[in-house]
Amino acid sequence: MIKKTEKKSQTSMFFSLKDTLDQKHPLFILEDKINWQQFEEAFSPLYCSDNGRPALPIRLMVGLLILKHLRNISDESVVEQYSENVYYQYLCGQSEFVAKVPCEASELVHFRNRIGEQGVELILKESIRINGDDRFDPDVSIDTTVQEKNITFPTDNKLHRKIITKCKSISEKEDLAVRQSYSRTLKKLSVDQRFRNHPKNHSKARKADRKVKTIAGRLVRELERNLEPNSKYQSELELFKKVLNQKKDDKHKVYSLHEPEVECISKGKEAKKYEFGNKVSIITTQSTGVIVGAMSFRNPYDGHTLQPAIDQAEKLLERNSIKTATVDRGYRGVSKINDVVIQSPKPFNNKTQTKYKQNKLKKQFGRRAAIEPMIGHLKSDHRMKRNFYKGIAGDSINVMLSAAAFNFKRMMRKWSSSFLFFFYRHFTSPTRLAVGQVISFFNQTIYSQKEIWVFKG
Repeated sequence: MIKKTEKKSQTSMFFSLKDTLDQKHPLFILEDKINWQQFEEAFSPLYCSDNGRPALPIRLMVGLLILKHLRNISDESVVEQYSENVYYQYLCGQSEFVAKVPCEASELVHFRNRIGEQGVELILKESIRINGDDRFDPDVSIDTTVQEKNITFPTDNKLHRKIITKCKSISEKEDLAVRQSYSRTLKKLSVDQRFRNHPKNHSKARKADRKVKTIAGRLVRELERNLEPNSKYQSELELFKKVLNQKKDDKHKVYSLHEPEVECISKGKEAKKYEFGNKVSIITTQSTGVIVGAMSFRNPYDGHTLQPAIDQAEKLLERNSIKTATVDRGYRGVSKINDVVIQSPKPFNNKTQTKYKQNKLKKQFGRRAAIEPMIGHLKSDHRMKRNFYKGIAGDSINVMLSAAAFNFKRMMRKWSSSFLFFFYRHFTSPTRLAVGQVISFFNQTIYSQKEIWVFKG
C-alpha cells in the first residue's frame, strides 16, 4: 500500500538538517538538481492505494539505489551507511538526522522488481537530464562489452555435482525415500579427479567424471518416478536433464543452474578468452563524455545491437540530436541507422574523400577510444564488472543503474571543481551571505591563487 504523505513540521526553531550541511558538498547539490517528483508520479500507481502494509517512501528507495551504484557498495552496506551519513539521509529526503537503518536490505530487491526495467530507465533518463546541454552532442561513440554474471567458471563436473546436491535437497524436502545417497562413492571419485593434468591420472579422472554424470542421471530419474507428474519441481528436472544431455559443441548450453540464461562470450581478449554473462551496448557523447544509452543484450552480433541502442538513446534524449556514431570494426556491414551515419574504420578512398574529410574521420576515430576507459570506470567504480542481480531483467537493471551512477558522478566532480558554480550558488541562494563573509570568501580564494589583489571592507 502506498504510504500517505505526512505533514512535516519543523521540530526545532533553531535546528534543521539542511542548515547543518555544507552546501558545497556534491551530494547536497545533487539533491537539489534531481527532479524527485517524477519518480513519485511514475511509481505511485505500482502500489495499492487502500490495502496492505504502508510502503517505504519512494524517494528513499530511489535515493538508496542511486547511492548504491554511486559508491559501489552492496544493498547491506548502503542501508548500514545510511544510518551514519547525514548527506545520504538528506539526499533521500530526510529533514532531520535518524540514527537507524531505514529498511531491510531485501526491501531494495523488492523495489527493483516492482519498478522493473522501465522504472530504472527513468532514473537513467534523469541522470542524463542533469548533465544539461552536454548531452546534446551530435557525435557519439558506441561500443559493446561483457557484463559477467555472478557464477563460477563452469565445468561439466561442477554442474553434475550441483545436480546431485539439488536432487538430495528435493528428496529431503518432500520426504522421499532414496535408494542410495552415493556420499562415500562421490568422496572416492573426488580423489580420483585430482591432478587430472598429470599424464598418469588423466584416464582415471575422465572415468570418474563419467561416473559422477551417471550418478546424477540416476538421481534425476529416481525423482521423476517418485514425484507427481505436474509437481512444482518439473521445471528444475527439465533443466537437470538438459544439462546431462548437452554435449561439448552444442549451442545455447547451460552454464549455471541458478542462472541458466548466461551466455558464453568471446571478445578476443588475451587474458580472458571466455566470459560468462551478457553483452552490453554503451553510447557516449564524443566531446563531453555523457552516457546517453546503456542497453543489455544476450549475445548478438555487434551490428545487430545498433538499432535498439540508438532508439533507446533518442528516447532518453527526447530528440533526434544524434547525427554520427563512431564504432569499431566489430560493427562492419552497417552504414546507417535511422538518420544516424555509422562510421567504422576502413581504408581511405583518396579519389572520393578530401584531405579535410580524412583528417576529420581520423580525429573521430581517435576520440572513439575514450569510450574504453569509461567502460572500465563503469566496471570498477559502479558495479558493472560482476552482476549480482538475478535473471535477464537483472542484467538490464544493473547496466542502466551503473550508467546512471556514472552520469551523476560526472556532474558531482564537475560541481566540486567549478569555482563559478559556487560563486553563483552563494550569491543566488535565498539566505545571502553577509558582506563580511563575501569579502572573506574573495580574500581566501584570491590568496589561494597567489594573486596580489586584496578586497578590504
